[in-house]
Amino acid sequence: MNTFRGLEEIVETEYPLAKSTWYGLGGPADYFIRPKTIEQLQEAVRRCNENHIPIYLMGLGSNLVIGDDGLRAAVIKLEQDQFAQMEFDSNAPELTAWAGAELSRIVLTCVEKGLAGLEALTGIPGSVGGAVKMNAGGNFGDFGAVVESVMLMDSQGNVFETSKPELVFDYRRTNITAQFILSARLKLSSGDPEQIMRTVKEIWIYKKNSQPLNTKNAGCIFKNPRGVSAGALIDRAGLKGLQIGGAAVSDKHANFIIAQKGCKSRDVIRLIDAIRQRVKEQFNTELELEIEIWN
Repeated sequence: MNTFRGLEEIVETEYPLAKSTWYGLGGPADYFIRPKTIEQLQEAVRRCNENHIPIYLMGLGSNLVIGDDGLRAAVIKLEQDQFAQMEFDSNAPELTAWAGAELSRIVLTCVEKGLAGLEALTGIPGSVGGAVKMNAGGNFGDFGAVVESVMLMDSQGNVFETSKPELVFDYRRTNITAQFILSARLKLSSGDPEQIMRTVKEIWIYKKNSQPLNTKNAGCIFKNPRGVSAGALIDRAGLKGLQIGGAAVSDKHANFIIAQKGCKSRDVIRLIDAIRQRVKEQFNTELELEIEIWN
């Protein structure tokens, strides 16, 4: 712990990462760091760089598989108060949301305030940082449509801002190369809270009926290839219900892998590989991961 002397209040060692992921899987991290301020984040990153400790940045762990052996690395999670803020502009329908703010809380708070634009994020688990990085979204729209600018920090601790049009969002990706997303400024529109809530409820009902929401999963495993649904390809390949160890392809939505009792990360990873191989053989299509795998 000498490496992080003076930062003991924000650093844990041999931290069990499984309890920080939606799958509830994975081994420990050498260091688990939860900075309270940007300055503490900068100092923690500096110490990691000096000691050649790899850094992983974790959001809510909702689209993540961590290897059973864990990580010989530092995992940084921006979840303390400063990094979970929502700052509403009193003069315009705008919101600055920090990286650790939960999407579900932001959506409902905006409904209460009569701010429209984030309804498409209904039912999508995760935090702002992850949502910016992967341009979270679905059938109803993407996060990038409302993001005007982001505050970033590079691997050397330099903080800077990038705005549109330099900031580009595409399907499940952005052109951001900085290691840390600190906050995002969102441009929304004023609306009737009741109408906005009706839209939120309609999207929620659609997702509840079409996705296995009451299971241990990490959301959609694969990105949709151009012009086709990954779930439809997996279904057509006859893979619904396929099981390896404690991991199974959902019978409700084939692009979801469910972690059942006794499941290990290696089961999920082996099942992912089996799905990709079968879809490649049958449709000559390479499925690209939407989730992240940390091994």
